[in-house]
Amino acid sequence: MGEGDAEPGQPAAPCPDDPDAAPDAALDADDPAARSAVRVRLLESAPEAVRAKVAELVAVAVGNLPVTELPPPVRPVARFAPAKRARVGAGPLLGALGSATGFATLVVDWWAEERPADWRPPAPDPVHAAAVAVLEGREDGSGLVRDVGERADAGKARAERDAALARVERLEAEVHRLTGERDEARAAVDAAAAESRDEIAKLRARLREQGTRVRRAEDEAAELRAAREAGDGGLRAELEELRRDRDRQREHAAAAEDRARRAAADLTNARRAAVDARRADDARLALLVDTVAGAAEGLRQELGLRAGDTGARPAELVGAGSGTTPKARVTDPAALDRLLALPEVHLVVDGYNVTKTGWPELSLAAQRERLVAAVAPLTARTGAETTLVFDGAGITGVPTHSVRGVRVLFSDPGVIADDLIRSLVGAEPEGRPLVVVTSDRAVVDSVRRQGAHPVPSSVLLTRLARI
Repeated sequence: MGEGDAEPGQPAAPCPDDPDAAPDAALDADDPAARSAVRVRLLESAPEAVRAKVAELVAVAVGNLPVTELPPPVRPVARFAPAKRARVGAGPLLGALGSATGFATLVVDWWAEERPADWRPPAPDPVHAAAVAVLEGREDGSGLVRDVGERADAGKARAERDAALARVERLEAEVHRLTGERDEARAAVDAAAAESRDEIAKLRARLREQGTRVRRAEDEAAELRAAREAGDGGLRAELEELRRDRDRQREHAAAAEDRARRAAADLTNARRAAVDARRADDARLALLVDTVAGAAEGLRQELGLRAGDTGARPAELVGAGSGTTPKARVTDPAALDRLLALPEVHLVVDGYNVTKTGWPELSLAAQRERLVAAVAPLTARTGAETTLVFDGAGITGVPTHSVRGVRVLFSDPGVIADDLIRSLVGAEPEGRPLVVVTSDRAVVDSVRRQGAHPVPSSVLLTRLARI
């Protein structure tokens, strides 16, 4: 080794006879831009081992430097785990060395101050020395980087040469093996050829014999094929006819099943309708019997009649004029009390007609609640069946069961409360006492003709005010 040569892996000392050595040293020391340019050039020409070592050194320093002093692209990398920082963040770290002003100097200063022994060990490996030269932006780093590259190339060439020699040896062994197998196969083929010639002659004679048999078999097969085709035509026609019969039977069965389902549904509906009608008739009949019995007992007590009294029969008292006379209109609370005292009496109230007369300032919901609360004590005292009827327009989810002993009904959509009141009166058996509270003239006239006692809304309000 010459006097001016440097140890492998160490920076080469400047030659005293080189006139450019001093200016380069001065440039490296005083011009950060020149160092940055040298650093970028060295990184671009450095082999992968040197770039990885540079990223590892920068990653160690970044993990120990304040985040505020780091360039923005490097700050996310500083939060990585130490083992992950150099491997995953190598791109941002190496990019910041050439683009961020002062970042490389910050890394070099940290190594020189915190870990100088690791920064310049006594006998560093060539890759470490080249990485340090790149970070410091030294011009002599070109030789170190080139030396690492040449060593890497030499190692790669040696590995490729060894691999090629191994492949040659394997190929030579394979050639020897294949040659031996070829010779054995050729000998076997020659022996087999000698044995096969006699066999071939026998096979040819047998083939000629078989050819004759094949021709006879083909002729027989052609005859059988023709016969089969003729039979297949008839079978196909019969099969098609059977399929049509099956489809017709399925259609008839489906139609019969549909008729049976409709008949069963009609029978079920008829039975249900008959049961509902029977129940309605039974309810009307029972209510009528109770009404007649109660009314008879009340009249008997009121008139003082005894069971054994004799006198004129009802048939003897019928005059020339007969028929149903409309009930007189009730005009005072006392008359209303007399009607509500009748046995089995049914009180039907036109809800909004009463509430809008008595409490027009309240909302409709509040009117309904107040009417139910006011009528409940009267119902409890008289025992009368009470039904409050309201228009159902705009009402959803309202219960129709009894509330405090009072039935509350809402008309269906498209039906007004007046029609629902007429339906309630018409559904009652003839002879049952009915009291309808309303001031609607049309409702009054229609329920009077049906035998109900009309009561103005004001009379009911006056009676409720006394409770």
